[in-house]
Amino acid sequence: MDARDIIKRPVITERSTDLMAEKKYTFDVDVRANKTQVKDAVEEIFGVEVEKVNIMNYKGKFKRMGKFGGYTNKRRKAIVKLTADSKEIEYFEA
Repeated sequence: MDARDIIKRPVITERSTDLMAEKKYTFDVDVRANKTQVKDAVEEIFGVEVEKVNIMNYKGKFKRMGKFGGYTNKRRKAIVKLTADSKEIEYFEA
């Protein structure tokens, strides 16, 4: 898998922006990616040093549309902690 296929998008929420002060960044990642692949992809794309990766799996929610029911897509979220001497990741460049 290519690095750009592993990292789908950053997760921008109030909690994730608070974690950026601690050099922790949150990303939606491919459901088949493991911690090592996520670490290598972040280091390749952003040019930073990764200390630790935590991954969470989310099941799809049951949704209904009239009489039809189905599940939303399952997803996988990764919180990446950078080393103390690593540079920061800039999402929004001025």
